[in-house]
Order: sequence, then structure tokens, then C-alpha cells
Amino acid sequence: PTDDQAVWMAISKDGGRTWMRIDDRFPKSYSDHANCPSAYRLVGPDGKSRLWVWSQTKCRGDLSCSMPSVMSEDEGMTWREMPPLGEKFACVMAFSSIVRLKDGSYLGLFHVGPAGADESPLRVRQSVTRDGGFTWSDPVNVCQIPGKDPCEPYAFRSPAGDELCCLMRENRRTGRSLMMFTRDEGRTWTDAVDAPWGLTGDRHQGVQLADGRLCIAFRDMAPESPTAGHFVCWVGTYEELRSCVPGDSYRIKLLHSHAGWDCGYPGVHLMEDGTVLATTYVKYWDDDRLQSVVSKRFNPCMMR
Repeated sequence: PTDDQAVWMAISKDGGRTWMRIDDRFPKSYSDHANCPSAYRLVGPDGKSRLWVWSQTKCRGDLSCSMPSVMSEDEGMTWREMPPLGEKFACVMAFSSIVRLKDGSYLGLFHVGPAGADESPLRVRQSVTRDGGFTWSDPVNVCQIPGKDPCEPYAFRSPAGDELCCLMRENRRTGRSLMMFTRDEGRTWTDAVDAPWGLTGDRHQGVQLADGRLCIAFRDMAPESPTAGHFVCWVGTYEELRSCVPGDSYRIKLLHSHAGWDCGYPGVHLMEDGTVLATTYVKYWDDDRLQSVVSKRFNPCMMR
């Protein structure tokens, strides 16, 4: 966006088939935000649903501006700037995953990393909000591994509801992506281990299908994968994911990236008719045009 255009934003009322630009609804101050904003719907203790968009920073170099946000209380019709969460939330990217806990609060996960020549590894942190996103607990480290760089956490609840799984990108590319689990709503996590080969990639996001299987989309970075660098999804059961046994799981190439690895970071939604809508950025055209934002609607059960 240019200085006088804070954001490119669009809304769809027909399940992603058509989109309407609503750039002018965002505050002009949003042009100061940076790096991979993420949108979430959170319901507060008052029962009110709000839309939030968190970003990495509002003022580069000023840690007190870390993780600012804009918020809408009227389904995106109007937005207002919210106070940054502050120095304790200095990060590489803002919340890449927010999951609702059994008590109605929300667990947010993000990653932090080195500045300049600092050799400390990337690490994943978490925080909890009990008021629907207005205030958050002090962040705590939940994953830091010597020799590896866990980042871009994606947490989701198991189909049985008794466990949370967190998939993470491994940014040193030493092998597969990583995963860890919690059975006490994020108070403690298992040590991170290698995820299945088929789930190795960046910025996972997914949904649970009607039959209980998972459909998880991401940028494929699996070693020796024929679709490495492209936008794919993995379809399989939670048991196959947890045990790293392939079983009947399979992958679908959703979009071809003409920029090599530069794609992904999707939003993924399950539609009422059972199809899945994945919206991502990708270099869609094999010419001098730059990246596009593309929605791919598909039936994962019909594409095996």
C-alpha cells in the first residue's frame, strides 16, 4: 500500500466466489503497521463478537509499539486503532495462531527471534486473553530447541477435544517441521518432535472436515518434495498426524507458485457445503506481474 492507502482489504459474502474491496474502512494509521498481520474473531465474556487484526509493530525500532492492532465491533464495517501490547510482545510476527480454551479464554502463540548478529534461536511464546483480546498475560516461552528454529506456530484442538496440537515451521531447514502437544490447555507442552514429512512446510492453517479428518494448508517445504515451494494441503486423521504414520493421508497441490518458495500464509475456512476455501498470496502469473491474493475453493474428498 502507498502512504495514503493504509491497507488492501476485501470482504466476501458468498463464500469467496466474489470479493468487494473495502480499503477505506481501515484507519490511516494502519499504514504504520508491519509484517504479516493476522485476522481473528474473538468472543468476549460479554458475549460480543469482535474482529481483530494484530501486526508486528507500529513504529520500527520502538519496542513499546510492539504488536499493535485494529479492531471492529460491527463485522468489519468500521475499524479503530487499539493500543499496542508493548515491549513484552516484541516479535518477528504477531499471533500466527489463536485458539479458544475450554474456559472461554483464548491462547495466542507467536515467535520471537534474534536481532542483528545475535545467535539466539527463534523461539515460540504464548499468552492468554480472558477479556476477548483487550489485555493479554505476560508471554512465556513454550518451545526453544538448540540447533533448530521453531516459528509460525499453528495450534488447534484435537477432534476428541481433549488435546491441543501445535505445528511449527522449522526455519533452519534441518529436516521436518515440528509439533508439540498439551492436555492441560497450554499450561504445559510436550517436547517438540518432528512432524510427519507430508506436513513439513510454513505457516500451517487448517480445518476439521465433517468426517473428522484434518485439512491443513501450507507452503510445502518437505525435503525432496515434488511440490516444494508451492501451496499445498494435507488431508488425514489426527491419529496419522500424531503418530507420524501416513496411513490413508494424502496431499493436494492447490496452487503453483511462479516465484518458487514465496507463497502461503493462508486463511482456511470450512464452508457449509463441505468445501474448503483457502485464501493465500502467490505469484499466480508467469509474467512480470507481482504477487496476487488468490482464493482456492475445493472439495478435499474429491481431489485425491
